[in-house]
Amino acid sequence: MRGPIVRLSPGLFLALLPAAATPSVVVPPAVAVDIADFAFGPAEIAVAPGTTIVWTNRDDIPHDVVAADAPRAFRSAPLDTDERFAFRFDREGRFPYYCSLHSRMQGVVVVR
Repeated sequence: MRGPIVRLSPGLFLALLPAAATPSVVVPPAVAVDIADFAFGPAEIAVAPGTTIVWTNRDDIPHDVVAADAPRAFRSAPLDTDERFAFRFDREGRFPYYCSLHSRMQGVVVVR
């Protein structure tokens, strides 16, 4: 003899199922550099390999972020106010950069 039939709503049925293992997602670290008052801040920053630098333009005129090496490791489009550019630094080294629109604006990322 069978037991009584119990009807479960779909939501309750799913709630009774064991939770599936959620894969962990490793998000690489990100470091912020502001572009304000015609300067990169901080102008020099040291980070570990695998770190993403996110530059944000806080000025009301466009700026860009251009690697000083050749060939260029990175180059942003001109960034308007509050626009961002990100680049991940995977290898160790010293990476100078500048704003090609305002060449006196310079910065350095040191990866170690």
